[in-house]
Amino acid sequence: MSTAGTEDIEKSEEAKGFRVTPTQLRILVAASGWLALAATAVPGPSPLRWIPVLLFVLFGPGCAALYPQPGGLAPGARLEAVALAAPVSLSLGVLTATSLFLVEGFSTTAFLVSLAVFTTVTAALPGLPLPAARRGAAERAKRRPSGGSGT
Repeated sequence: MSTAGTEDIEKSEEAKGFRVTPTQLRILVAASGWLALAATAVPGPSPLRWIPVLLFVLFGPGCAALYPQPGGLAPGARLEAVALAAPVSLSLGVLTATSLFLVEGFSTTAFLVSLAVFTTVTAALPGLPLPAARRGAAERAKRRPSGGSGT
């Protein structure tokens, strides 16, 4: 075997060695809300202040609700679940903001604390099952080896 081939195998084994476990993912997602809340203490309009808040509001609650999946995701379904995390997060953010406006208690701190508490509690629970995503990825994988055009 050539040295280039050996190096590729070693790199792929190193990449496989760094794997995020479901527990680590839950802890990371649960902590993201509190990190975003802590970032609001940075003075001024610094990117260190708004980037963590933006990323948390955009992905945090959705990731907590969708991951980790009870039976794991098929490789083709991971992209579908990631794409679904942002709309779920934004929907939960809109519901939270609307609720706080209705009770006349909206503030950045109240908004982020509400989402952070929701995310922390939800991260401790199993993710919402996505049977359509699993089924779709499995059906595509079964059709691929046949080699036919399908028409």
